Amino acid sequence: MSRPHFRSRRAICTLLGLTLLSALPARADWQKIQHSGTLKVAVYNEFAPFSDKSAGIDVDLARALAGKLGLRLSLLPFPAGESLGDDLRNMVWKGHYMGYGPADVLMHVPVDNRLMAENPKVEIFAPYHVETVRLVRSAALVPAFHGIDAMAGKRIGVEKVSIAAMVVLGEGDGKLRNGVKIFDTATDALEKLKAGELDAVVATRSEIESVFKGDPAFPVEEVTFQRLPRAGWAVGMAVRKDDTAMAKALQAALNDMSASGELKAIFARYGVQVVRP
Repeated sequence: MSRPHFRSRRAICTLLGLTLLSALPARADWQKIQHSGTLKVAVYNEFAPFSDKSAGIDVDLARALAGKLGLRLSLLPFPAGESLGDDLRNMVWKGHYMGYGPADVLMHVPVDNRLMAENPKVEIFAPYHVETVRLVRSAALVPAFHGIDAMAGKRIGVEKVSIAAMVVLGEGDGKLRNGVKIFDTATDALEKLKAGELDAVVATRSEIESVFKGDPAFPVEEVTFQRLPRAGWAVGMAVRKDDTAMAKALQAALNDMSASGELKAIFARYGVQVVRP
């Protein structure tokens, strides 16, 4: 899976080795960040409502977390790579070969055991939202929804190189494929639906909510795809594996924001209902 769309943690050392790994280097890195006064946070480009043109839920969340740690926010927006592994390498533990990055923390990373095992140089933690894929339809053009199979022949919009595109194009041996329209972003597809140029769009619930904000003219339907977890997937943050002190500080700050309602309020600014794991 590319970009924050879906693509047992491996034991990497003995107890003694883990103690050594998380001792002085972690404290030194955290002290260096505190001394600089700046938290560098990587966010995805063209990923509304979470991060687009240096604005969105992830940007506001990053700014709030930095503030709680007594730091200024420095954003590092970047385009998604071919895989999440590329993003973790370029923006968390190594940096891009063109000299961009790494950041101190990357937002919107799936909290997934397999992803963790495949990327032992990073720590994925602090889940702050559960994402799901939904179908939104035009009530005027599709008065009733009778399941995804009944959408064959309908004009269905999806974002290119996304989990929505993958599952829709592959559903039922491609029975929906002829009606699928590909767009650069989910927002582009949703705006075409609003304009009456599509019958439906398959996207994440957050993307749909941010555009339609509960408009009854565009009902949102639960859809089930064989290759997707029915309950959705959690997204959190990623730091270098040995940055344990910073990870603990970020987790504590997130816990405070969840308990106070600040996290919910950030999502609400964009018309999205936060779903905690």
